[in-house]
Amino acid sequence: MKSLFAALALTGVAVLSAGTSMAQDAAKGEAVFKKCMACHRVGPDARNLVGPILNGIVGRTAGKVDGYKYSEINHNAGEAGLAWTEEALLDYLADPNGYLKKFLADKGQSDKAVGATKMAFRLPNEQERRDVIAFLKTK
Repeated sequence: MKSLFAALALTGVAVLSAGTSMAQDAAKGEAVFKKCMACHRVGPDARNLVGPILNGIVGRTAGKVDGYKYSEINHNAGEAGLAWTEEALLDYLADPNGYLKKFLADKGQSDKAVGATKMAFRLPNEQERRDVIAFLKTK
């Protein structure tokens, strides 16, 4: 009985630890965002560069920043209903082209998954993606 209790206690600690490690941290995300600044800006004086400004990105429809010319695949994903939810951004940042192609295929619009997004950068670390999304939510 004691070993069962110990096993359950360890399982609980492991689950709590896993949940804690995936928490978002906007301050850490601000540091991660420095990797993005070669192409993107945020804040009141932000302007489009190689990539669009990211103010208000969380909740925005893909391909919809005034004055920015999106790639065809990104524009098509927005037209197909892609909204930048936290989950969508989390998946997109890991593999931008793969994500857009899968999104359009899932919408039955594989024929519109043409070309490539301008975003060649990938952010493979899930915690960094969560943190940068937390930071972007503040902008």
